[in-house]
Amino acid sequence: ILRVCSQIHRFTIFLFSEPESKYTGSPGVTLSVKGLQVQVGRLNSTWLELKCHSSCVLPGRHLNVWYKNEESIKRGSSLLVSYGSTDRYSCYLRGTTGQRSPAVYGPQRPSVSVSPSAEMLEGDSVTLTCSADANPAANYTWYKEHEDSPRASGQNFTITDFTAEHSGNYYCEAQNEMGCSNSTLILINSSGKGGCTWSTTTTVFASISAVFLLIIILAVLYIRSH
Repeated sequence: ILRVCSQIHRFTIFLFSEPESKYTGSPGVTLSVKGLQVQVGRLNSTWLELKCHSSCVLPGRHLNVWYKNEESIKRGSSLLVSYGSTDRYSCYLRGTTGQRSPAVYGPQRPSVSVSPSAEMLEGDSVTLTCSADANPAANYTWYKEHEDSPRASGQNFTITDFTAEHSGNYYCEAQNEMGCSNSTLILINSSGKGGCTWSTTTTVFASISAVFLLIIILAVLYIRSH
């Protein structure tokens, strides 16, 4: 008997035997399952429960085989893991053919890039970008060191019209259902005010001119007084 699971996008066909039917041939009756996914449930602040989910209803009961970092560790309907683990977990349905589910794992340590530069003139704009390897995909939050309230959310954080008050250490937090991880601190600093400035030569020349002018004024006053 052929039964088609219409919920599977690749039109996987299931073959299995009914008590009243017979099937002959090689290799025999097989069950091919695709589209497996690991569902993550939060039990409390410490523990997560992982369940293996298929996009269609399977005949009978099939035992899950759980993998941790490519190594088979357990058989069962679910798996308990600690929140914050960066290990990779996937599942497979024993007694079937097909691929294992994609692995789920918490964010690895995020990396931060700065554009155009971590040192700028006041009034400039700077964009910080956070990126972390994670599955499910991570959400990002930005903080300034020694501050409890976040400065921004999202993968990109842009500071416009930069002032000296914006200077300091910043970091991003990457979080998904499996856990969270913080980047290292990155220093964003102001190198001074923008606009036109006098060169050193111009400044020295202006100082000498002022001294000579003062001498001339004093000399004129001295001559008039005598």
